[in-house]
Amino acid sequence: MATLRQIQQLTTEALEILETLGIPTQSQTVRRREKMAKAFAALADIKLPGTWTNAKDDLVGYRLRSREIINFMNLYLGEKIADSSYDDIRREDLVLPVEAFIVLKSAKNPNANTNDGTRGYALNPAAAEAIRHYGTKQWLTKVEIFLAGRQTLAQEMARKRDLARIPIVLNNRDSFVFSAGAHNLLQKNIIEEFLPLYGCGAEVLYVGDTEKKNLYQNTKQLKALQFFELAHDKLPDVVAYSKQKNWLYLIEAVTTANPIDELRRRTLTQLTSQCSASVIFITAFPNRATYRKFAKDIAWETEVWIADAPEHMIHFNGHKFLGPYAAHTST
Repeated sequence: MATLRQIQQLTTEALEILETLGIPTQSQTVRRREKMAKAFAALADIKLPGTWTNAKDDLVGYRLRSREIINFMNLYLGEKIADSSYDDIRREDLVLPVEAFIVLKSAKNPNANTNDGTRGYALNPAAAEAIRHYGTKQWLTKVEIFLAGRQTLAQEMARKRDLARIPIVLNNRDSFVFSAGAHNLLQKNIIEEFLPLYGCGAEVLYVGDTEKKNLYQNTKQLKALQFFELAHDKLPDVVAYSKQKNWLYLIEAVTTANPIDELRRRTLTQLTSQCSASVIFITAFPNRATYRKFAKDIAWETEVWIADAPEHMIHFNGHKFLGPYAAHTST
């Protein structure tokens, strides 16, 4: 029976093998990586670190069903997984090794349905040939042979992420991309639709990204306007400045949370108290359905813009349209 330290070492080795064979693991939780590594070790019939030369594969008839993988992990690899969790093996723990052709699905019962517990899994013999050389001088050479002529899963998924990225043109001159997602798509709409319509020639001075907080920032101009510290965690999603009007637009892009409510407006007002420009607070929504969820929370003396009706705005003060509000009066 392996010790805890040996199990940890075996898990580390399994992850290194999987990553070298092209499986992307960075976006997974520590627990998800751990379970994937142990399920993979079970399919190789590896119970101790440093014994990968003994890895078994489909050619020798070593095939395990989901429940058998769980039993192996519980018995040899320090797990206490309920037998009823067998579907997690297919949907989560082995999905990437299967997509990367390291593991063969339906090895035990090729005609089984997707949810059939008799399907079974086994190591792909071509992958196993490389795996058995882990820790030797031939390891990387064998990996190259296994991967020859095709993209790794990591490369393929990175390419798909790049294709899904959202291109934008900033201030009519700078081009870059947002990572994919509804929030960043709304930010694109703000920059390319809202500001040309209502920005009075405004230039974007700051915009964040769901993957990179400070994707773009014009630090020099923000300092000239005496804007608050950019490292502050209360930054709005988009900051833009109209030199023509001396207006500073603080814009929140809301898809799931955090419109400019009374508390948020109060915080931003305090943070911009030294700013030399007049401040406008705007909450942007992708559509009316999302707006309706938050309508009751919107602060007075702020503005709302909805991307699917870009030529209209909602002004949260009946007597005044788009523009800054003086600090000492409601007009």
